[in-house]
Amino acid sequence: MPDLKNLNLKNHYLFQPFLKELNRFAGKYLYFIVLLLILLSQESFAQGVTTLKGEVRSANGELISGVTVKVKNTRLITQSNKSGSYLFNSVPLKVALIFSRLGYKSLTLEAGLLSAQENIQDVTLFPEIQSLDEVHITEKFNGSNLVSVDPAQFQSFPHASGSFESLIKNMPGVSENNELSSQYSVRGGNFDENLVYLNDIEIFRPLLIHSGQQEGLGVINPDLAGTVRFSAGGFEARYGDKLSSVLDVKYARPDTFSLEASVGLLGSSVTLKMPFKNSYLLAGIRNKSNQSLLSRQDIKGDYTTGFSDYQLLYDKDIGTKLSVSFFGNYNKGNLLISPDNRESEFGTSDEVLRLFVNYDGKETDHYKALTSALTLAYRASNTLNFKWINSVAGITEGENFNLLGWYSIDQWDGKIFPGKAGSVMGRGSGFNFADNKLKSLIYNTELRIYKRVNKSFFEMGVRFQSDQLNDRINEYTANDSTGYSVPGSGNWVYSELTDEQNSVSIRRISGFLQNTFNMSPYLTLVSGIRANYNSFTSETLISPRASLLYYPGNVDEFLLRFSAGSYAQAPFYRELRNFNGTLNKDAKSQRSYQLLTGADYMFNGLGTRLKVTSELYYKFLTKLTPYKIDNLKIKYLANQSSRGYAAGADFILSGNFAKNLESSFRVSFMKTEEDIKDDSYTSTDGAGNQFRVWPGYLKRPSDQRINLGILFQDRLMQNPTYKVHLSLIYASALPVGPPGMDRYRDVFKIPAYKRVDIGFSKDFADPESKRIPAFIKRYFQSLSAHAEIFNLLNIKNTVSYLWIEDVSTNQYAVPNYLTYRKFNFRIIAKLKSR
Repeated sequence: MPDLKNLNLKNHYLFQPFLKELNRFAGKYLYFIVLLLILLSQESFAQGVTTLKGEVRSANGELISGVTVKVKNTRLITQSNKSGSYLFNSVPLKVALIFSRLGYKSLTLEAGLLSAQENIQDVTLFPEIQSLDEVHITEKFNGSNLVSVDPAQFQSFPHASGSFESLIKNMPGVSENNELSSQYSVRGGNFDENLVYLNDIEIFRPLLIHSGQQEGLGVINPDLAGTVRFSAGGFEARYGDKLSSVLDVKYARPDTFSLEASVGLLGSSVTLKMPFKNSYLLAGIRNKSNQSLLSRQDIKGDYTTGFSDYQLLYDKDIGTKLSVSFFGNYNKGNLLISPDNRESEFGTSDEVLRLFVNYDGKETDHYKALTSALTLAYRASNTLNFKWINSVAGITEGENFNLLGWYSIDQWDGKIFPGKAGSVMGRGSGFNFADNKLKSLIYNTELRIYKRVNKSFFEMGVRFQSDQLNDRINEYTANDSTGYSVPGSGNWVYSELTDEQNSVSIRRISGFLQNTFNMSPYLTLVSGIRANYNSFTSETLISPRASLLYYPGNVDEFLLRFSAGSYAQAPFYRELRNFNGTLNKDAKSQRSYQLLTGADYMFNGLGTRLKVTSELYYKFLTKLTPYKIDNLKIKYLANQSSRGYAAGADFILSGNFAKNLESSFRVSFMKTEEDIKDDSYTSTDGAGNQFRVWPGYLKRPSDQRINLGILFQDRLMQNPTYKVHLSLIYASALPVGPPGMDRYRDVFKIPAYKRVDIGFSKDFADPESKRIPAFIKRYFQSLSAHAEIFNLLNIKNTVSYLWIEDVSTNQYAVPNYLTYRKFNFRIIAKLKSR
């Protein structure tokens, strides 16, 4: 076996932490296997497979593009092109094909194929009333930059968060540096700049996100998801008014009865799907706990966490033209920490510093979010459809801190032996108090109209929204860096003292008009305009957007995309609140102009069908509200404004390197800066003279220059029913600074985020298994076991800093680390319909 220590990569600064941890914990055999999975070519599965192609037509004989064709019980999937044709280069001889497209009834077809020749299977699909607004949507018409995401991948790959958003974090343009949170940043934006739609209902999430631990379970249930599309920017006018991204999820109508359950060391779930003659029912329950993930934190103590999600969707046809659906979601989370003590080591190899803290008190955080929606869809004719969407979202959140800590900072000489005492650099005490509560009530009603006219498809909508938010803020921080003290004595210095009550009521009206026009068989233009008005800022904002999709010549494997548009984001609540808790009544909306070009190319290589996707973008951020990240909570400088830019490029290579298992390799480059209006500070030169400094352009808190990701899957050569799933992430450093409103002080860095998760799975009902027990074969469609190792290399990733002062007012940044290595086991069972 080759000695990896002699490879030239070991001296490279990006790979040195990986190899160091591998040598220490994994051993040479394990890391050789992991690298082998990435670098070596995969085995051939030529035996027992054949080629299959065909055409998909409507009941009127018209060719249908954008039809999803999937081989049942596998991950082999494709779509019909603009000529209605589909092709599989390698499928089993006995297959069950599932044909589905929004606006048409799904079709399941079982077929026996011949291995010595090309097989042809043409099918006909019939229309249905569901998803009337999506009848026109195809892969070609998905908008300028919407990328399809396979929700089935969520079950395969290891994910510590338990949230579907962990799959989105592996998309090009998306940044991740916290596996505990379902929040994500896209192309220089922050958590507040992402749109999420579930069955055309806009989802609102809790706002008091602190330490990345409260919102431990996202709202999307992957077991119910049918189609998932994501855009990292340049999205069309039919979507709302945010600056960064759109996640559009549709729950699918089931073909057969389905009951699926999952249980593991970190959580469990149950999913029920019931089709009826003129209706269907979807229900899902999920539970998750972070308790075992947090048990190895530097802060020792009692952790009690619990996250739950309950969802219900009922859809019914009333006659041949009208359908009604009800959706309900209840999502809650609780976190209770009773810390005892903390010991953290930081600094450099030559100067090791250690922080010791003894605690008294506790921290409690909780949220409850309830969303309900009623949707009516009416099909007036084959070319005219209406949809009326009504939803109510209520969110209650609370933060309660009452923590007293006595600390000391010791300096350790790197040469002294463990256990030997070092010099004491500072002692002190600190007290954090908070009793915050936020209640949000958001009501929406929206009417959408869809009209097909010759080669055009028009979409238009008007929406009214009412926001009512009541916020109570009572918090402060007290420090005494002169020595040990008790409350009521010592030199306590109070800071961040806030005692405010805010009540905000905002009315919003928005609308859009969009047209998808087939200029030629190879050229499609999507153009539209949005308008929105809100009563708080009294602004009327107009946002034109357009995108062009071009298929050169008659080549289906190549697609070019061009997009340009204006995007405006009116303040919701956090953008209105200053550092001291007061409201900025003069706040204005944030605005950006975006330019984007991209290309998709499919080709044969490395023994499979490969797809390369690339995008280049530039955002003119003409009006921004600056913010800082304080222990992962976004704090806006609401009384300031800035302008800036974000520019970058995203690349992804994907393909099935092992049979029916898709892998992807992505890399993103991005730079984002902002110039805060009228910001300056006073400095002193060597002669004692004071002068004014204008910082100019500063790195934004989301300025992450490089982001790499690998999602890799393989089968064991001797037994292909055993699978390996590898997730690897590298995200470069983020700017950070001490607490306070001065953005120019954010000159420090959170180290790069590096993480490797690996999982092994076995489906005992896999049709390729040599022997399936009779009980499993009779009752289970699938029964899989998953063994996972989170943070395989046990890398200490920094999520934020605790800032400590000594008696000389010197500040020390003490890192707060994320989760350590953790083993997880889960079982997923899906019963056969009877």
